[in-house]
Order: sequence, then C-alpha cells, then structure tokens
Amino acid sequence: MERKKAKNFFHALQREQPAVNILAGRNAVVEALKAGRGMNRVYLAEGMRPSDSAELVELAKERGVPYVFCPREKLDALSRGLRHQGVAAEAAPVDYVSVEDILARAEEKGEAPFLLLLDELEDPHNLGALLRTADATGVHGVLIPKRRSVPLNGTVAKTSAGAVEYVPVARIGNVRQTIDALKEKGIWVFGADMDGAQEYDEADFTGPMLLVVGNEGHGMTRLVKEACDVVVRLPMAGKLQSLNASVAGSILLYEAFRQRRKK
Repeated sequence: MERKKAKNFFHALQREQPAVNILAGRNAVVEALKAGRGMNRVYLAEGMRPSDSAELVELAKERGVPYVFCPREKLDALSRGLRHQGVAAEAAPVDYVSVEDILARAEEKGEAPFLLLLDELEDPHNLGALLRTADATGVHGVLIPKRRSVPLNGTVAKTSAGAVEYVPVARIGNVRQTIDALKEKGIWVFGADMDGAQEYDEADFTGPMLLVVGNEGHGMTRLVKEACDVVVRLPMAGKLQSLNASVAGSILLYEAFRQRRKK
C-alpha cells in the first residue's frame, strides 16, 4: 500500500514539479526533523541497513511524520539530481501545528472554537480553496489526517492565495479519536453529507464547532459520519446530487460565519 502511494506521488511530481519542496541527503533530513520543520513524508531507499535507517525512522515517529521505503530510482527522480544517500523528504511550505495550538488560538481571541476537519480530501486545489475560505470566515484552524489525505504542498499554497500562511493546519493520526477528544471538550461535530438529516441552514453553528467535509468521491468515512452529532445536507434543485467538496465546504463555512456574526 505504501509503495502504491509513493508511486502515485512520483507521478504527480512529474506532472507538477514546483508543487513540492524536497530535501535530499541524510544530514539534511535528520537536521530538519530535529529542528521540527513541517514535513509531509520521509522517503528511504529500500534495502537500507537497519543501522542506517533506525535514527531516521525513530525521528520520523517522534515527530509524527509518515515515512515510506521506496526503490532508489524513485529517490533519484524525487531528488532531481541531488545526492540523496538513500534519504529524501518532502517539506511542507509552512509548519504544522497541534490541535491544542488551534484551541488555544480560539481561547486567546475569546471566541468559541470554529474548526474544519477534512476527512481524506485528496485534491490539493480543494484544500487550497478551503483554506482560503477558512481564512475569510474566521476558522481557527484546519485538521487533516496524516494518511490518505493531501498534505500541505506548493499547489495548496498557491491555490490558497496565501491563506496557508494565516490558517493553522494540524495533522492528526486517528480521526475518530480526535473527534471524540474534541467532543469531550464540548465541541459539537457537524458533518456534511447529501443524505444528512437536517438542511444546513436549520443547524445551529453558533457554539463551539467542528465541521467535517469528506472525500471528493465517497464523502465522509463511515466511522467519522457515525461520530458526528449532526449531519447536514445542502438542498439540490438540479440533476446533479452533489457539489465539489470545496464549494460545499465553503457554503457551510459561510453559513456558520453568518450565524456567528449575528450572535
């Protein structure tokens, strides 16, 4: 599975080279990890001796950075001629934060938490567009899974029109556990789905809230949908029964913004 993900990544890399910031070489990656630099993924050459990969794997685990072993020719393509020594990494354009940092941001502003969680969103243009809307609507931070989700990269930064610099983004491990932990803090969880029991403008978005927007194709995963306190839908008058994820998410964010401004 990890090899397949790496293959897809390299295909995307060939199509859009400016979209990623690559670090190549053992020392460069080790020092970046030690410094806590925002990372999307670490790539290690298949067949590396455990003694050579142990420190990198341990650092990646400590920092919560996904890592994958891949063929050396893939590392050659990723590094674009740089001497990689069997090690490379994709750095994020900005540093990730923690969920606690986002909640602290809301508290500092004296506002009820307003969070957005993107459940396995795959298109960087959708993520960038939603970051731009999140900035416009006063969202305190965005949560994205570490796996099976598009990370922050150059395409996201460009599409966001600079919003990536202002909207904190946290990478989370277990999505369901994160949702449950937020619910224990009194945050209501609203999911977006075309089969939602309530129309979006009937929901009360004025309190502490987390809005969940799902994957472009299959929507929210089953466990995440089950964890939502309320699942809302957008009324549709046309032949199509769904909207682009970033469009649907933006409509819901602006409805929440409208309600919160009036309160």
